[in-house]
Amino acid sequence: MLQIGVLNQEADNEARVALVPAGVKKLKALNVDVLIESNAGVRAGFRDADYTAAGAIVVADAHAVQQCDIVLSVRQPSVTRIGHIKAGALLIGLLSPLADKDLVDVLCRANVSGIAMELVPRITRAQTMDALSSQGNIAGYKAVMLAAATSPRIFPMLMTAAGTIQPTKVFIIGAGVAGLQAIATAKRMGAVVSAYDVRPAVKEQVQSVGARFIELPLDTADAQDKGGYAKAQSEETLVRQRTLMAKVIADSDIVITTALVPGKPAPKLVPADAVNQMKLGSVIIDLAAERGGNCELTQPGKVIDHNGVTIIGIENLAGTVPLHASQVYSSNIVNLLSVMINKQGEFKLDLSDEIIKAVLVCHQGQLVNEMVAATIPSEAPKTT
Repeated sequence: MLQIGVLNQEADNEARVALVPAGVKKLKALNVDVLIESNAGVRAGFRDADYTAAGAIVVADAHAVQQCDIVLSVRQPSVTRIGHIKAGALLIGLLSPLADKDLVDVLCRANVSGIAMELVPRITRAQTMDALSSQGNIAGYKAVMLAAATSPRIFPMLMTAAGTIQPTKVFIIGAGVAGLQAIATAKRMGAVVSAYDVRPAVKEQVQSVGARFIELPLDTADAQDKGGYAKAQSEETLVRQRTLMAKVIADSDIVITTALVPGKPAPKLVPADAVNQMKLGSVIIDLAAERGGNCELTQPGKVIDHNGVTIIGIENLAGTVPLHASQVYSSNIVNLLSVMINKQGEFKLDLSDEIIKAVLVCHQGQLVNEMVAATIPSEAPKTT
């Protein structure tokens, strides 16, 4: 019988789990065995007993999980752990293949096939598998909550006997899934919200969730790739963006940045000069911190004070809401697995399927993903 194993996450800042008990039940309906490394779900709010009740087999350590046919993870496991996964197995997780050459090399050397959840194509058929969107939604919401808890201001306008309190001004940079969720959340809390994105096509989306779209006099007609993601801009365009946005940033009480380009360092959109113009007590939440940050002053993994402006560079913000982040990520995983496993528990990796083709990084010791091969200088053998 096909065995699917779930690893406990090694990193201290990763509390999510790749499969929740509800996901176990759905996979069991496909006639497979599910093994869970003990305590894998504890930090996300799921006990070993919850998994046992759902039909999973809880194992004492990672070894039994690593010998499964399919191994599930949230973040990429360490090189050591990958080296212990049995040859021919399939590893599924947020593997960061566009930025991690060593991971690709070790997967190929270990003859472990790798599926990267962040490469799920943005097509209608794959919406339920889109982990970037599910985690972006969580991060966008949490960013606003964190900003509200940090700011010395409240968000809504209040008219009281003591006078009128003006609403907080929130500026969102980047209107992808995280940005749109941040806009909607800040708007619900009563803030005055504006947003900017280099992709003109998202203007209507920004307006539909209640924000004012900031338009800059830039030629950005070619700013979006065919997958709907922002493309890297020239340094000249970035310089003009920074200059034109500086006034909006200076006038904002809270700035939330979400701009990322697949396979590239985060673009620097908030220069130090713009931060210096912000009011005392202002807050910057940099959701791109893990990729270097959109703010020039962001220190990834840290919260700093710069002349009275708090800059929050917490990495993996979705992981700070581990229960719900795990629930939606687990659903993404189960939905993807349902493409590869039929109701009799038979597994097939259909390389002609457009979803599988997009997410499969390595297979049978070779780098098979065209996007990854074009992005990183991997030493792994490539398909031709």
